[in-house]
Amino acid sequence: MGSANHNLFFRLGLISVIALAVGFLLDAPGWTLAIALLVWSILELRRFRQLSNWVHNNDDQAELPESKGRWGELFDGLSRLQRRQNSRETLLRGVIDRFQQSSSALPDAIIIIDRNNNMEWWNETASRLLGLRPLTDRGRPVMNLLRDPRFIRYYNRGQYTDPITLPSPVKSEFSIQYQITRFGDGDRLLVARDVSRLIRLEQTRQDFVANASHELRTPLTVIRGYLETFLDNEMPQHMQRGLKAMQQQARRMENLVSDLLLLSRLEASQAVSSEQPIQIHSILRHILDAAKELGRDKQQNFKLEMDQKFDLCGQEVELHSAFSNLVFNAVRYTQTGGDISIRWWVDAKGGHFAVTDNGPGIESIHLPRLTERFYRVDESRSSASGGTGLGLAIVKHVLVRHGGELTINSKLNQGSTFCCHFPTEMLSHQDDNDLVKIS
Repeated sequence: MGSANHNLFFRLGLISVIALAVGFLLDAPGWTLAIALLVWSILELRRFRQLSNWVHNNDDQAELPESKGRWGELFDGLSRLQRRQNSRETLLRGVIDRFQQSSSALPDAIIIIDRNNNMEWWNETASRLLGLRPLTDRGRPVMNLLRDPRFIRYYNRGQYTDPITLPSPVKSEFSIQYQITRFGDGDRLLVARDVSRLIRLEQTRQDFVANASHELRTPLTVIRGYLETFLDNEMPQHMQRGLKAMQQQARRMENLVSDLLLLSRLEASQAVSSEQPIQIHSILRHILDAAKELGRDKQQNFKLEMDQKFDLCGQEVELHSAFSNLVFNAVRYTQTGGDISIRWWVDAKGGHFAVTDNGPGIESIHLPRLTERFYRVDESRSSASGGTGLGLAIVKHVLVRHGGELTINSKLNQGSTFCCHFPTEMLSHQDDNDLVKIS
């Protein structure tokens, strides 16, 4: 920059000196200097106009005008910058083209959503799976096109740890799994994949389990009926002990069949077909009475605490099964004279149902697997308690269908707390605002 300014002043000074010398010879130094400077200015303005026209009308391919001297050096420098810029643009365009080609080859739909929830870009698979149209849908809010209330609820919650599976907006017989990931400054990446084949395979498995469980009911009923008949008659004591053990195991098998049938039905869909207000306070009182009867020989201490201002929406049979499983587990595994607390409350995050006991507790290594089918912390203890090993799996699926989640806090020899969390949209308001405690 300093060298360019030096050359400029040197050339201007040289022109002025020559003009003055010629002017003195012609006895008109002022006019000669003025004319020389005017000609110099016109030439400079002409080159500047050439550069200005190139800048304003440049299509990234036009060549810079030819020139000499300082302007030639400037044009050469700009030409080199232009070539480097074109090279970078070509490289970036190639990268973008390869990304678009590779994303188009993916079987999954990919949608980029900006901070304002508008769709910026998507691949060809998204157009095919979700029916998006590039000419009319680009820049539109994603919730205007994917209008399923369950997707809108999932999107607005902002908790994208687990995906959600819903019918395709294009063909309802297909199932689409949605997974959202945050990136950048409030942007989101939506990945949708066709899981129809997996759903059909899972449905086949569920149908097999359901049919097998249903077929087991009849022979079990017959076996239990004959066992009861035999036990009503006089027979040797050793035979009575055997028949009672057979009756106990038959009853356990019936409970297992019932749980398998319920779990198969819950797995059939990820959302309840209709959400009706239920009287959670009445349900919890009935569960408490059943829990006291179940633990009658243990003389356990129960406490029920309920927020009377809110009820819950959903399927009453499913929620009753989930809540009773948690309470009955606490009864089975809490020692004689132990304390069991049942609580329902509502805060800004939603509704919460918790069962707390001071039983033996669970080691942390087992907590992540407790909701798996037939997973047992202690095989002998679980069998003796009469549990089927499906209770917490049922709880998990009921909560998923109601948009909730299960959290487990437990420490060895200090007790456990199982808590069900429901979103605010699953609550129904009551006029009463009392907190009832029942012991």
